[in-house]
Amino acid sequence: MIQNPLLAVGIMMLLAFWMGRAANAANLPRVSGYLVAGILLSPSLFGILPKELVNFKLQVMTDISLGIIAYSIGGSLDYRRLKHLGKSILWITSTQASGAFIATLATLLLVLPFFPGFSTGTDDFLRSYLPISLVIGAISAATAPGAVLAIISELKARGPFTSTLLGVIALDDAVTIIFFAIAATVAHSLINPGTVKLLKMVEIPATEIGLSGILGASCGSALKLMGRFIHRKEAILMITLGILFTATGLAIIFDLSPILTNMVTGCFVINTQRGHHNFFMGLEQIEEPIFGIFFALAGAHLDFMVMKVAGVLSIVILISRLVGKQLGALIGAKISRAPEKITRYLGLALFPQAGVTIGLILAAQDIFSEPLAEILLNVVVGSVILNEIISPPLVKFCLRKAGEIATIGRHTAPEMK
Repeated sequence: MIQNPLLAVGIMMLLAFWMGRAANAANLPRVSGYLVAGILLSPSLFGILPKELVNFKLQVMTDISLGIIAYSIGGSLDYRRLKHLGKSILWITSTQASGAFIATLATLLLVLPFFPGFSTGTDDFLRSYLPISLVIGAISAATAPGAVLAIISELKARGPFTSTLLGVIALDDAVTIIFFAIAATVAHSLINPGTVKLLKMVEIPATEIGLSGILGASCGSALKLMGRFIHRKEAILMITLGILFTATGLAIIFDLSPILTNMVTGCFVINTQRGHHNFFMGLEQIEEPIFGIFFALAGAHLDFMVMKVAGVLSIVILISRLVGKQLGALIGAKISRAPEKITRYLGLALFPQAGVTIGLILAAQDIFSEPLAEILLNVVVGSVILNEIISPPLVKFCLRKAGEIATIGRHTAPEMK
C-alpha cells in the first residue's frame, strides 16, 4: 500500500498512460483507460492506494485539474464564434438541466417508498422522500466538463455540435448551482420547519454565482495585465497556472465555486485579450497528464461496497437522469431550431457526471441526519461510478455521429506506436 502522495501520483500517471493506450486499441477514448487505471489502484480492488490518500491527501490534485479544465471550457466561449449558436445554447442549457431535475425528482418520488432505508418513521413524504428527491434531482442537472473536454481534445473534434456542447456545459454548472441551492434550502426547511426564510432561496445562489463571476473576471484582468509584460511562452504558462491556482484557492477559501470562477476567467480572457491563444496553447501541452491524474483519481474512488449498498437505486437515478437530459435537450433544440444532429445527439453527450456531483452531495450531508446521509452519499456515488464507466464511449459515439471527427485513427495512431 502506497502512503506517499508523490509516489502515488507518479504510479497513477504511468498506469493511466498504458491503460489509455489499451483503451485506444479497443477503439475507446483514453479517458476510459484512465478510469480503469484508477479502479485497479483503488482501495476497494487491489488496495494499492489507501482510502485516506484518495479521499483527502490527493484532493489538491483534483482541485488543480478541475481549475484547468474549467478555464479551458471558459476559453471555448468565444463570443464571435458562438453568437450564431447563442439561442440554441441558452435554450438547451435550461431545458436539459430542467429535464434531468424533473425526471429524477419524479422517479425518486415514485420509487423511494419501496426502499425502507429512506423511511424516517414520521411523515415520510415531507421529511424524507421529498427532500431527498429534491436534492438528488438538483444534483442530477450537472454535467461533468472534464470527460467531455478530454474526449474533444483527444479527437480534435470541431464544428457546431462541439461548440454547442461546450457552451451548454459551461453554462450548466451555473444552472446546477442555482437548482442545488434552492433544493437544499427547501429540503432543509422541510426537515426543520421554520428555520429557513424564503428569501434565502434566492439570496444564496445569487451571491455565490455573482461573487464567483467577480472573482473570475478579476483574475482574468490580472492575467491580461501580467501578460503585457511577458513574451516567452514558458513564462505565459507560468503566470496562467499561477492565476488559476490563486483563483481556485480563493474560491475554496470563500466558499465560492472554483469551477465557475475559472470558467469566467477563461471566458474573460478569450473575449477581451488580443493574442489570447497564447494564454491557452501552453495548457494544451499539459492537458494529457492533467486528464490522466483527474480521471485516475475519479476511478480510484470506486468502492465495491458502495456499489453493493447503492444497488438498484443508483441504476434508477442513472436511467432517469439520462432520459431527462435527452428529452430536455431535444425540446430545447426543437424550440431553438437547432441542426438535426444537435437535436438528436446532444442530450446523450451531456451524460458525463463526476466532480461537481460529488462535491454537491458532500455539501448536502449536513441537511440529513445519519444513517440517511450516509445512504444518500452511497447511492449518488454509486450512480456516478456507473456513469463514469458508461459516458466516455457515449460522448465519442455522439461526436462521431455528428460528423465532427475528421479521421479518428489519425488522432489516436501516434500514441499507439
